[in-house]
Amino acid sequence: MDQRDILENIPDVRDGLTRTERIILYVLNETQRELKGRSVPTVMLYGRVVEHINLTEAELHVYLDRLGIRTG
Repeated sequence: MDQRDILENIPDVRDGLTRTERIILYVLNETQRELKGRSVPTVMLYGRVVEHINLTEAELHVYLDRLGIRTG
């Protein structure tokens, strides 16, 4: 792990979220607004999240579980 990876995985003191978790929540919120509150398919969320960060599907599921987000 290089220094950038380490810094990205340190939780923020304000809310305990990592940069990756914050990006996932932001993308999820934006996508829900576009879909007018409907459930966001996991595949769609993954496609939009990887536009911002490098993440595997398995890693996304781990983050979603950690955040308590149910996917469809």
